[in-house]
Amino acid sequence: GGRPHVIITNLEHDSVSLTVQKMEEQGKIEATVLKADPSTGMVSPQQVSAALRPSTVLVSVMLANNETGIIQPVGEIVMVVRRYEKECNKKRRIYVHTDAAQALGKIPVDATELGVDYLTIVGHKFYGPRVGALFVRGLEQRETPLYPMLYGGGQERGHRPGTENTGMIAGLGKAAELVADHVEEYQSHLSSVRDYLEEQLHAQFADQVHFNGRFDGSPRIPNTCNVSLLGPKLQGNRVVSALERCQASVGAACHSHAVSRPSPILLAVGVPEAVAVNALRLSVGRETVKEDIDTFLEDLKNTVAKLTSSSAQ
Repeated sequence: GGRPHVIITNLEHDSVSLTVQKMEEQGKIEATVLKADPSTGMVSPQQVSAALRPSTVLVSVMLANNETGIIQPVGEIVMVVRRYEKECNKKRRIYVHTDAAQALGKIPVDATELGVDYLTIVGHKFYGPRVGALFVRGLEQRETPLYPMLYGGGQERGHRPGTENTGMIAGLGKAAELVADHVEEYQSHLSSVRDYLEEQLHAQFADQVHFNGRFDGSPRIPNTCNVSLLGPKLQGNRVVSALERCQASVGAACHSHAVSRPSPILLAVGVPEAVAVNALRLSVGRETVKEDIDTFLEDLKNTVAKLTSSSAQ
C-alpha cells in the first residue's frame, strides 16, 4: 500500500530533481531529498541507508556534480541498498540510478563496477554530439524495467519510437570509444591544468579567493574549478560579462540566464550566500594548456581591477 518512495539528493541536476518534484506534486510518488553534508559536499551511504523504507523503489544520486565537481560515493550507496534488500527480505528490487553526465570522459566510469541499474550520459560532455544515452542493467534479460514514454514505432527494441538518428548514435559511440581508450591520459592532463589554474588564482588573488566545494578528502572530477573572488562589486555575472577574452559561467551552464541568484548547489554544500553570488565556474578541457590559463588570469586581473576601481558603478 501507499505511494512508491523515491530518494534523491539536493545536489541533483534539474532534469532529475524537477521530474521527482513534479511526480510528487501529482501524487504519484513520495520523495525524500537528502541534504549533502556542508563539510564534505557529499551525501553519505549512511544517509541513504537511514532513508530507505519498505516502499522505496528508486534511489538516484549523481556521480559527479556539474558545479562543484565533487564525486559522490555511488558504489558504496549501491552496496547499502543491496544490504537493506537482503536484511528486509525485500521481494521487489530497489533500483539505483546515477546521472553520470558530468563524470564520463573525466574519470573512469564503469556501470558494472558501480553496480547501478541505470546510468545516464550525454555526448556533449565528452566531445560527442548533443545526444544522451541510458544504460539499463540486464535489459536483454528484462532484469531491469524500462517503459516507453512514447508510442508509435518498434525502433530501439520498442523502447523509443522514431527513426534512429544514425549520425548521432555513431558519433556518440565514437566519442565513448575514445574515452574508453584514453580516459587516464585525459584525466591526468585535465588535472594538471586545473591544479595550475587553482595555484595561480591563489598566488595572484591571495585571500580574495574562495574555492567553493573544495574539501579535503572529497574527490573531484579533474576539469572543474568553482571559485569566488570576494568583494562587493565582483558578483559572478558582472565578472563574466566584463571578461574581454575568456568565457566562464556562473553556475550550471544551462541555467546561466538566472544571473544574480546564488546557486542552490553551492548553498547546499555550505557556501555562504554572499560568497556564492560571486561564484565563477571555470572548466578546463582536453585542449586547454597552461598558456591559456595565463591568458585567462591576465583577463581576470584586468576585469577585477576595472570593476573595483572607484569609477565602476
